[in-house]
Amino acid sequence: MSAPCIPPSQLAQHTHWLKAQARELGFELVGIAPVAPSPDHARYQRWIEAGYGGEMAYLARHSPLKADPRQLLATAQSMILVGLNYTSPVAADLRQDPSRGQIAGYALGQDYHQLMRKALIRLDQQVAASTGRLGRGRVFVDSAPVLERSWGQQAGLGFIGKNTCLIHPRLGSTFFLGGLLVPERLAYDPPPRLLAAAPPKTALRRWQFSNGHIGTCGRCRRCLDACPTGAFVAPHQLDARTCISYLTIELKGEIPLALRPAMGNWVFGCDVCQQVCPWNRRSPTASHPRLQPRPDRIAPHLSEHLALSEADFAQRFQGSAVRRPGWQGYLRNVCVAAGNWGDASLLPALTQHLYDSPVLVASHAAWALARLRTGVGRPTLETALTRELPRTLHQAVTQALALPPI
Repeated sequence: MSAPCIPPSQLAQHTHWLKAQARELGFELVGIAPVAPSPDHARYQRWIEAGYGGEMAYLARHSPLKADPRQLLATAQSMILVGLNYTSPVAADLRQDPSRGQIAGYALGQDYHQLMRKALIRLDQQVAASTGRLGRGRVFVDSAPVLERSWGQQAGLGFIGKNTCLIHPRLGSTFFLGGLLVPERLAYDPPPRLLAAAPPKTALRRWQFSNGHIGTCGRCRRCLDACPTGAFVAPHQLDARTCISYLTIELKGEIPLALRPAMGNWVFGCDVCQQVCPWNRRSPTASHPRLQPRPDRIAPHLSEHLALSEADFAQRFQGSAVRRPGWQGYLRNVCVAAGNWGDASLLPALTQHLYDSPVLVASHAAWALARLRTGVGRPTLETALTRELPRTLHQAVTQALALPPI
């Protein structure tokens, strides 16, 4: 693909037009960075080598490609980064109700992947038409080996907070990030400038943006202290293996016993480190109509979702990111939340899963039965041991009965 040349005298005007087109397509944030070797790849590789990626083997497999975006588009000169706000406040009484499952805010509306991808494809078509380019750019929305957050900072869209999220001074961290690689040279946005600090404040990172705004976490460590599972091994460093989002979405097998009690009633993802972040206190509510929360996805009753068949699950979450772990993974999560609630009314539903569901669901149902208050679920587990069970499930029932009574 040839690299269309925009006359230097028209770079600023053309880039201004491009950003206006992106905003018309619904994106609140637009930043552009020159393509070069990824500025944060060495740190990312160390993170992979430390094992913090857990079972997400594709992260290590794709790491070499993330070293330079030109491996995805050889002619790329510019990376256009866009942000789409998804902030959807949920009433505190629903968030705090242990009888309800909690779904991360980004998944309450329509799945953002196709929504953003279509808009970015349209943006690429508009850019190509304006320069006479014949080939396509490269669109990515969690779909290509690109270090999006690092590039988002490079394009001036925010700074990386202690919770590893990209934080914009106005939108906070609750926005989707996507991008577009193009062969056109454009006018670039400056990244925020790291301000020097005198001892003993040298460890307190302060970033100054081109408009003068300052971005910093300062001495705040709310996200680090609030994480239910202690997934942050240090500021700016997350061990995905203990993160609730990883456990409920990316982990395919059994959730480690030691982590289950700390998961509370999260059944898909987790928002805790963003809920406590001061930068999100003033985040505006999402305006995109297709990102508005679906009423049946806001804090659903655990009893209702324990009864979801595989067909019910597919229908309920059609067009939703919640489908990613599949029915078995989702019911596994619901069983953990049910065990953390511990209400005796869940006995029949959990018993049915123990006997009739796949082993992944049944083993977590066994754990939940052992945690029902007043020990009401233990006779069911004792009876189950008198029956012929798959070896893995027999082991799960035995482990559940060994747990101390609630």
